[in-house]
Amino acid sequence: MSEQHRWLKSSRSQNGSACVEVSADLRLVRDSKDPAGPVLRVDVPAFTEAVKRGRFDRR
Repeated sequence: MSEQHRWLKSSRSQNGSACVEVSADLRLVRDSKDPAGPVLRVDVPAFTEAVKRGRFDRR
């Protein structure tokens, strides 16, 4: 991906933790341990709302 983005990581993230980063414009997600790796395009606000509502909970 040739575009430049500003990435945000959770303040709860610690060195070596399994964590994701989200782009400042809330359109992209990536693995914080592999910043040059793949990027997932996602509607972050809608995804966050789905998580809060339990959409991905295992039953």
